[in-house]
Order: sequence, then structure tokens, then C-alpha cells
Amino acid sequence: MDGLKPQWLGAAEAARAIARGELTSEELVRSCLARIREAEPQVQAWQYLDEEHALRQACARDADRAEGRACGPLHGVPVGIKDIIDTGDMPTEDGTVLHAGRIPDEDASVIVSLRRAGAVILGKTVTTELATYSPGKTRNPHDASRTPGGSSSGSAAAVACGMVPVALGTQTNGSMIRPAAFCGVVGYKPTHGWVPRHGILKLSRTLDTVGLFGRSLEDVALVAEQLIGFDANDPDTSMRARPPLVAGVAQEPPLPPKLALVKTHLWDDADPALREAFGELREVLGDACEAYDLPDSARAAWDWHRTIMEAEMAANLDVEWQRGRDKLSAHLQEQLARGREVKALAYQQAVASARRLAEGFDDLFDRYDAILTPSAPGTAPPIASTGDPSFCTLWSLAGMPACNLPLMTGPDGLPLGVQLVGRRHGDARLLRTAAWLTKYVAT
Repeated sequence: MDGLKPQWLGAAEAARAIARGELTSEELVRSCLARIREAEPQVQAWQYLDEEHALRQACARDADRAEGRACGPLHGVPVGIKDIIDTGDMPTEDGTVLHAGRIPDEDASVIVSLRRAGAVILGKTVTTELATYSPGKTRNPHDASRTPGGSSSGSAAAVACGMVPVALGTQTNGSMIRPAAFCGVVGYKPTHGWVPRHGILKLSRTLDTVGLFGRSLEDVALVAEQLIGFDANDPDTSMRARPPLVAGVAQEPPLPPKLALVKTHLWDDADPALREAFGELREVLGDACEAYDLPDSARAAWDWHRTIMEAEMAANLDVEWQRGRDKLSAHLQEQLARGREVKALAYQQAVASARRLAEGFDDLFDRYDAILTPSAPGTAPPIASTGDPSFCTLWSLAGMPACNLPLMTGPDGLPLGVQLVGRRHGDARLLRTAAWLTKYVAT
């Protein structure tokens, strides 16, 4: 472990150390809990944490190993869980007083998979209100006056400051990639429909996607491999071979990758420092990166996304609207009110347009290995906002896999995210390209 304190180990490193008998799950979890006690007063990443329960799980994993029982790929590794994902042994309150004290009857499908892989469910991380825009209590670990992003605020912050090696989040617009960028960690949003969402707060069937925060690409790949699969309770999953994500991260590309730098029409809205940083990155990449201009018609995608998201949110959060709209933030009330006014024709046209958009990107990947684009307009803004998700919107709408790479720093010393986007169902190729880019920039 090269003298590294256990709480700073990545998930893959920790799993290997436990498997080799160099570290116990109890030692790792105790180290994470000590770090939480140290940093939580400032960062406030956790919504629910029971130290004794976490340690009981860890000791049970150690007993399994000592007694020769089967050990999974994540045996003894602690994982943080966004507080919109059901856990049968912990509250799931969805960031709203309307669900205060709610304890689900059963685990979400992803929690079942994590437990089967041997993971320790450390606790529940803070989400924004009903996984939308109103900030929770979490602060950016790099600067407490800045936002960690949202809606997966606590998960990104907890990984960034050494509280847990890996954590689950979700994305409907920019809720994974943006906080990963602001907190300076790896974030991975798989292809839409790859990870089952049964037992997770539903905002938009068309857009909702489960993803990971980690300290390395290997970490998120390892955990994602345990989560991907068919679930009869999620109609958007399908039966397919489990992709070799970890192998993809470790594999050298057969040919030097080619990246398409896509700025979108939002480029002029980005911070000047971000535009300058991406210009320097393109110079470093040289012939490996080419500018690629989207057609003007692509601008409509942001309107399609809003139509779909707000209409489906209004339907899925109708109970909250009917029973307690006065307890919702003004911003969420406005969103739901707009969603309730969406015409059926406009909604169906937006869904059909989004499907054609996703199919249209497939041709691009016959020439390029990945799209290179900003994760956010700049570094983390002040805490009053969770930041602008618009640099993620297009890729969420198209259901394409994306990852944030913490490769750059802004002039304020805060992380500046680089987003790579891949072909739908081409996640292994995307992560392989991301690993190549990480090494290329480092050298």
C-alpha cells in the first residue's frame, strides 16, 4: 500500500489488499470513519451514517474470508450511497422533508448487487431536494464557500475528501459529471439502461441513469461491472453480456485514439479560463484531436431535454405535488408546474427527436473514439447554486456513456473537469480511451 492511509486507497486497491490479507475490511472502514469524523463538520457529505452498523458489516466480511467462504470482487470495500437509492436497513429520505424518516421495505437492485459482491454499505450521502436543483448541506471539499455540484453532492464530496473510496450517484441532466468535475474525482455515467434503477427515486424513465464516483477509472469500472445487468423491474435494461470494463481500462488501444472536440453552441458561455485550458489541451493532443461542429439543428436538443424531463418529473412526483407542494422549493414548484402544462404532442415529438438524435451520433464514432468536451462551464461556483448542467444535457438526452476526468485546474486552484463521451453501448472503449488520455496528459 506504499504507506498510504487506508481511507485514501481506491476501491480496486483496497479490494486487492483485502484479498491478499494485507488489510482487513474492519481496518479500512475504521479508517474511513475516522476521516469522516475529521472532515464531516466542514464538508457535510452524509445524510445517514451509523458507525456501529458499518463496522458490523465489515467484521462480517472479515469473518467470511477467515472462514473460507466465497468472497466477491468488492469484498470488504465500503461504498457510499446517494440518498435516493433504497436501502432496507437505512433510511432513504430523497432530500425532502416529505420523505423524512422513510425506511424502505427492501434494497434497490444495485444495493442487492453490491452486497452480493461483498461491499460494505457505509451510509447514505446527501442529495439535493428530490435529486433536482435546490442545494443540500454539502460543501465542496476544496473550498467550503463553493458548491460540490448536484444532485449527487454528497457522493462526489465524500470520495474527494477521503471519506469513502467509491460512491453511487445518479444523473438525469448533469448530476454525476458536474459534481465529479467540481470535486475533482473520476465520474462515470454508463449507457442509459445498463444499470437497473428499481428501488431508486424516479424522475425520468427516459433520462435517469445510475453512475459511480471513484478515485480512478479502474475503481468505477470495477464497481460498474457488478451493477450492470438485466432486471425485470426496469424495462429499459436488457439481456447482454457483461462488458469487460476493468479490462478495457487496463488495455492499450490497438491504434492511437482520435478525439472529436465538441464545443456546442454553449462554448461562449463558458468561463474564459476554461476555453483557454481546452485550447491548451488541444495543442497538447495535436493530431489526436480534431474540432467537430454539430449542426445548428442540434440546438433544439436542450429544449427536448427540458420538455421530457419536466413532463416526466411532473408525473413521477405527482404525489409530492398533491400532498405537499408548499414544502417544495420555489424552483422545484416552478419545474413541476411547467411539466404539468406540457402537451402530449410536444412530449411525444421530443421523445422521438431524442431517439433520432442518439442514433445520429453513431456515425461519428466510426471516425472518432470519443467526444472531448467540458464537464461544466468552469470551476465550482458559490454555494448558493449547484452550477450549470448544460454541458451534460446533450449526452444525457442521447443516453450516451460519459466520464469526467480531473485533468486540469482553474486559475482559482479548483478542479476543472474534462468530459469524454462515447458511443452508446461502447462503454469499454470509452473507458479505454479515458485511460489513454489520462496517461497522455500526465506524460
